[in-house]
Amino acid sequence: MSDESKPTPGGLLNEAARSLHPSAVKDLLSLGVCERCILRLVTVTATFDSDLATVSSSTLRGWLGSGVEEAASPEPSICIVCLGVLQFVFSDAKQTLVKSDHVAWITDLVKQQGHEFDSFVLEVSLPSTISENERAVLLYLKGKYSDEAWLQSEKVSVKDALKVLVLDPLRASLGAKSDSSSFHIRLTYSQASDEAQGLSETKHERKKRKTDEENGSNCMSENPFKKVSEPCILSVHCNKMPIFFGGRYFKYSRNVSQSRWIIDDERMGEASVEEIIGGSILPACLGDSYKFHAAGREDIDVRMLGSGRPFLIEVQNSRKCPSQQSLTEIEEKINNSEKKLVGVKDLKFIGSECWAMMREGEAEKQKQYAALVWISRPLEEEDCNSVSSMKELKILQKTPIRVLHRRSQLERERTIHWMKVEKIKGNAHYFLLHLCTQAGTYIKEFVHGDLGRTTPSMGSILGCRAEIIQLDVTDVKMGDS
Repeated sequence: MSDESKPTPGGLLNEAARSLHPSAVKDLLSLGVCERCILRLVTVTATFDSDLATVSSSTLRGWLGSGVEEAASPEPSICIVCLGVLQFVFSDAKQTLVKSDHVAWITDLVKQQGHEFDSFVLEVSLPSTISENERAVLLYLKGKYSDEAWLQSEKVSVKDALKVLVLDPLRASLGAKSDSSSFHIRLTYSQASDEAQGLSETKHERKKRKTDEENGSNCMSENPFKKVSEPCILSVHCNKMPIFFGGRYFKYSRNVSQSRWIIDDERMGEASVEEIIGGSILPACLGDSYKFHAAGREDIDVRMLGSGRPFLIEVQNSRKCPSQQSLTEIEEKINNSEKKLVGVKDLKFIGSECWAMMREGEAEKQKQYAALVWISRPLEEEDCNSVSSMKELKILQKTPIRVLHRRSQLERERTIHWMKVEKIKGNAHYFLLHLCTQAGTYIKEFVHGDLGRTTPSMGSILGCRAEIIQLDVTDVKMGDS
């Protein structure tokens, strides 16, 4: 082929053409290495862009002149290095061979999943066989061209080369930017059958190669490769980073747990706060699942009243983010439900940093309660004055007997900030105890003493037996709130 008849590439193509080693390219073409992998492995330049990616085998042979075209296999085959990844040849989930527009195929699958997004992050996962094949090819080349400069240059990986090839077209096809987004598109290439993946090394040959490498011999002069019969299987997965909704909840029933509570396939309680709130938000987000987080918890038989308890709903892989108007409608639907088991206020979309703030605030929070207490003797006026005068009372609590089966045996100091006694007309054995405590205080045990495991207790303070009949949480103060 004369110089006049050769293609005249410009820019990077011209530089790449000048740096090609004809004999090495001839060897790689005969082995079944694709043009894009040849340009990654043989050119001196470390840059791999979409211009290089457009080079065809005929163009490549044209650059090299006579002799290469005849030696190369005329039949298009699956690359023994990238297994078709850079050739845009792959099998779908049904293992049907796909040779259509690569970007259009990905775009269709992304749009089918129904996500709303204006930017994305592209992730690529490749089977380890590809890096092993590339390493073997480079070892083979070193055995024949050990002194060549292009062997010492840094190689662009198959993963990075693929991103170069598809990012710009994918941006245009999706109408979205590619940056540090919460929306991720993951291309997962999985290996087909082991027999189809290129290398024909036996266990003995693989062991010998590793031994040679350890001894400093990084060369493989013989051809250890065979043709690849099947490309990788490509699947596309879209995932949105979790989004968060927050507010405060109320629990009006003494037969509703905070989280879903199942023992031996039997539900405990009528419902749960988690399911009522999370089950209302999830459909509006078109998400896969949700997690419920709250600033502490109350027992199933304890109501949550007053200003409500702070909570977060974490929605996984949401396909849309509901508007504030939609959240207001969800709030009204929960609050106006016929059974009125749970209530919600201040429901809104929040950032993930609020989760950390809520966890930090738990250690600082104070909780207020109203407890209906029975004592074994009539309540005296002196008792009311004595209890109400106590401020910042320090108590020691061992892990309650009722939770010892699931919590470790510890002794904790807690503070009762203040207490107030409210008499109940008509029965001097009952009274309402209003109190404000440090986070983590066991109120039921503070009242009855838990067989001496909480000291002092209301029973020991009054010098009689004391039992708690009912308990309500009336306020949860987070930090400075």
